[in-house]
Amino acid sequence: MSKPQTIQIFLPDGSPTSIREAEITNRLVKAILFPRNKMQEVVKREMVHFTGVYFLFGNTVDGAKPKVYIGEGEDCFTRIQSHNRKKDFWTHCVIVSTKTDEYTKTDGKYLEHYCLDKAKEIGRYVIDNDTGSKKPSISESREYDLLDNFDTAKILLATLGYPIFEDKRKAKSNKELFYCQGKGALAKGELTDDGFLVYKGSTSSIEETNSITKWIGVLRRRLIDDLILKENNEVYEFQQDYIFNSPSAAAATILGRNTNGWTKWKDKDGKTLDELKRK
Repeated sequence: MSKPQTIQIFLPDGSPTSIREAEITNRLVKAILFPRNKMQEVVKREMVHFTGVYFLFGNTVDGAKPKVYIGEGEDCFTRIQSHNRKKDFWTHCVIVSTKTDEYTKTDGKYLEHYCLDKAKEIGRYVIDNDTGSKKPSISESREYDLLDNFDTAKILLATLGYPIFEDKRKAKSNKELFYCQGKGALAKGELTDDGFLVYKGSTSSIEETNSITKWIGVLRRRLIDDLILKENNEVYEFQQDYIFNSPSAAAATILGRNTNGWTKWKDKDGKTLDELKRK
C-alpha cells in the first residue's frame, strides 16, 4: 500500500536539470543524479565516492525501451569513470548510497544483485549488463535491512524520473480495464501515470493501412524487432506488458492504422476512455 511521502531534493548548482540529490529526510538512504556532461562537477560531491549501487540510464538508437546498466562499487565514481570511457549509450547516472557511507562491499553486491533481478522482473528497461550478479552470503537480519533500503531507493529513483522498479499494472479491479478491438486485434489494458499499458497476451493486427503515420509504423517494427510483438496465428501477440506514451499510440499500434485511442479504448460496458476520464 502506497503512503504519503515527503522527499527533499537539493540542487547543488541551482539548476533543476543538472545535479540533484534526493532523500526522504528520516531515512538512511540517499540518491544523487547527474547528467553525463557533469562528471567534472559531480566529482566534488562527497557522496559519489561512497560505497553503493549505481544506475546508468540512456536509450538505444532504435529500441522500443530505454536502457540501464546496474553496478556497484566501493567508490562508485571510480567505476563510473571507467564506464564513461567504454559505454556510449548512457546520458544520466544515479548513485544510491547512505548519507554517512555505511555500506560494505558485500552490501553493495547484494543491492546490485537484487536490483538486477527486480529490473528484469519488472521489464521497463533493457538491461545492459552482460552477465548477472551472484548473490553474496549475508545474514538474514542484514538482508531485511537492505530490502528496506531498496524500498527507499525505489521511491527516490522514480521521483528523479526513473521508475525502474515500479510495477506496471496498477488496476485494482476490472472496472479500471479497457479493451480495443479491430480486425485481427483484441487488446486489454489500463490508463496509468506513465501512459497507456497494454497487457501481455493482447493481440495486434498484422496488416497496416496506407494512412498509418510513419512513427507508428516505426514503433511497430521496433516492438517486433525487440520481440515484444511476435506473430502467432496470423496476428501479433504481446509477449509482455508494454507502456505506450498515449492511448492513441497504443490503439494505432494495435489496429495498424491512425485512430483516436480515447474513443477506441472502451470498458466492459462499452463506455469510452474519453467518456470516463475526460468528461
